[in-house]
Amino acid sequence: MKGARDEPLFPVGALAAVLLAVSMVSAGYGIVLPILPLMLQAIDGPSATTEVSRHTGLLTGVHALALFLFAPMWGKLSDHVGRRNILCLGLIGFGASLLLSSVKLSIGMLYAERFFTGLFAAGITPVASALIADQGGSDEWRARRLAWVSMAAISGFLLGPMLSGLLATLSGSLAVEEIARSYELPFLAIAAVAMIASVAVRLLVPNNVTEVSIHEISAGLQPQIGDALAILILRAISFLVAAGVGVFEVGLALRGNQELRMPPAQVALMFTVCSLVMFVVQAIVFSPKISPSWTRWLIAPALGVMAVALLLIPAASEYIALLATVSVVAASAGILSPILTYWTSLESGKTKGAELGKQTAVVSLGQALGSVAGGSLYSVAIIPAAPFIATALLLAAAAMTALKLPRRLERRQAPRSELTTAEGSCTTALTPSLKS
Repeated sequence: MKGARDEPLFPVGALAAVLLAVSMVSAGYGIVLPILPLMLQAIDGPSATTEVSRHTGLLTGVHALALFLFAPMWGKLSDHVGRRNILCLGLIGFGASLLLSSVKLSIGMLYAERFFTGLFAAGITPVASALIADQGGSDEWRARRLAWVSMAAISGFLLGPMLSGLLATLSGSLAVEEIARSYELPFLAIAAVAMIASVAVRLLVPNNVTEVSIHEISAGLQPQIGDALAILILRAISFLVAAGVGVFEVGLALRGNQELRMPPAQVALMFTVCSLVMFVVQAIVFSPKISPSWTRWLIAPALGVMAVALLLIPAASEYIALLATVSVVAASAGILSPILTYWTSLESGKTKGAELGKQTAVVSLGQALGSVAGGSLYSVAIIPAAPFIATALLLAAAAMTALKLPRRLERRQAPRSELTTAEGSCTTALTPSLKS
């Protein structure tokens, strides 16, 4: 009976539809990063370096700010009206919002598109994670599928810059204004796939698939003294990691475009490599051969490595050296993101949508502030590479704080004999209820 409980009856088609939804939302965000400076130059003029830097950070931050404002609302609402309904609404709104960028190339439309895509994207990833966390079975089952959600987001982020870079290569002889307008096609394509994903979710995903984990019941896993502090620490770390990613993304785009004079295709390649590295490290860390309980020991080392790598980015002038340093940042962030989400989900109880919505809000706020800081401080001549240095110092401090975190995250586990007995006696009482 144990094998059946370790693998809940969650339809494969439903999982595929959810992963597609997450991937498309991420693609809609990533597609703009390599070409945003070019689009701003088409509006403000090639010589408006300061304005381009400021708006690059603010536009990236607006998207993350919308996630921060609305993710808790969508998550809480999904606890009451069902995950499927929120996923469908979010996908339709997201697809429609992407079309704003093709109405008119202006600062106002760019800000509107970034805000509304963030607003509706806030109803996708945390709700998808909550849907997975709802399922019963072992912690290993849920941990791997939560990692799949994160990997789906990475695959979308990989797709977006690839489309941007491809069109930039094909449009290499065009003027700046024409290059900026040439990106309407991938925006339209992602909007169309988002609409298709909404139909797939509506047809394949049950509205409520909630099952109490036999593993948690039999092991008697209850919040311990100190767990509340552990959650606060996890969320603070999530905030700092997201801020580091925000500084990293904006700073990398600006440095590649303004300092190193890289063409958009090369900038896109760096983001592509980042995504590939994140994808691979998450597949390794959450592979069946590694116990999810062991991942808590990776938090402090990954924070330290990310801090050092951020410090090295401003010093890397050769493309290969920069690519290697960027890969280290990506690997560290890629390891930390699903680990922090997984350990937070273990403490969420019955309101997983609301709690994971809060987690997304914290991450989004960190990314928003990091993006704004990365764009605003980038051109400050008094302190060269100020955003990279400041973020690296904060991450180093977080690494020191996280050294004792694994002990706080230890959870009481029943002996294997008790777990097996409980599985046999409770399986029939916990048959999943599928509500269409």
